[in-house]
Amino acid sequence: MAENLDKPHPTKPIVTPWHVQGNIDYDRLIKEFGTEKIDDKLLQRIKKITGGGELHYMLRRKIFFSHKYLNEALTAYETGEKIYLYTGRAPSGPVHLGHLVPWIFTKWLQDQFKAPLLFQIPDEEKVFFKKGLTFDESKKWAYDNILDIIALGFDPKKTKIFLDTEYAKTMYKTACKVAGKVTFSTAKSVFGFKNSDNLGAIFYTCMQSVPAFLPTEFEGKPTQCIIPHAIDQDPHFRVTRDVAPQLGYPKPCSVHCRFLPGLQGMHAEGKMSASIESTAVYTCDDEKTVKNKINKYAFSGGKATIEEHRRDGGNPDIDVSYQWLVFFEEDDAKLKKIYDDYKSGALLTGELKQILIDKLNTFLVKHREKREKVKDQVEKFMVRD
Repeated sequence: MAENLDKPHPTKPIVTPWHVQGNIDYDRLIKEFGTEKIDDKLLQRIKKITGGGELHYMLRRKIFFSHKYLNEALTAYETGEKIYLYTGRAPSGPVHLGHLVPWIFTKWLQDQFKAPLLFQIPDEEKVFFKKGLTFDESKKWAYDNILDIIALGFDPKKTKIFLDTEYAKTMYKTACKVAGKVTFSTAKSVFGFKNSDNLGAIFYTCMQSVPAFLPTEFEGKPTQCIIPHAIDQDPHFRVTRDVAPQLGYPKPCSVHCRFLPGLQGMHAEGKMSASIESTAVYTCDDEKTVKNKINKYAFSGGKATIEEHRRDGGNPDIDVSYQWLVFFEEDDAKLKKIYDDYKSGALLTGELKQILIDKLNTFLVKHREKREKVKDQVEKFMVRD
């Protein structure tokens, strides 16, 4: 049965594959995009399948909150079928912390399911969508970004990383199959394309569909694929799921995460943006830069004066430093104490920011060290035609 491909009704907050803005109502997005909540029953199923250990903190905290066809993928795994993972990165600049969120979770899935991972680098996407970006610049950023990907610890024996322009011979035939099933009317409805948009942008989603179908091509039989990604990318995979049965492929599973807010908050600027430095912390930012950005830009949920804050407490639910700790502090007990102390006024805004600064710098120093060490390992991961 085909999914509803109508474009969601426009609302004040904007969520498209190319633009996210405003305070996001995730329950409303589930309804608009036709996805399903990752509820406690599903969490318990995942926990059982993965051996009964502690679930990844991004599942426990509902950072990954929504899915489509996850139960089908889990059933395939339970019955002994091989499953694949697929995620990606469209290169146009340095990697920031928001990009890492689905990759960190994908790494956990690879470890739990011992699953092969297809990591797509669509080096043509931003050339089509971002004015002025050249293919040479996109390729330069692609190989820079790949270092950040590898540094997270993916298994080189189970991970294939590829640029679309370097793997096009393998991908193009399947992309053409997809293109033959997607009408321009559907593309306009789902993505809001106008007559002024270039043909590359219109065709691009066909290439993004391909890695979801490659597992079936590789294995020679219908093979399930799990795609962790931010919810704004779901329109691409809505089209993918709709054409899959027409082409003889199983519908891939999407698992959706919330957005890491920009430093000034979702209300001000939407999700973190690689092109706006005041919204983002990049993996290449040194310790001083991280400290300056958090202190200068991170939106505070604290009160105007220390006296008011001590008396009335702060609001961690709107405080960006706390929101970022939800994404990066793995210790639930430590996170709860920070929440309670800030809300009671025992913890000041400056102190909360320092906790985040220390957490990020501890992680990023190690990440950059790993990034340097993997520079000679890139070819272990790459596949080309």
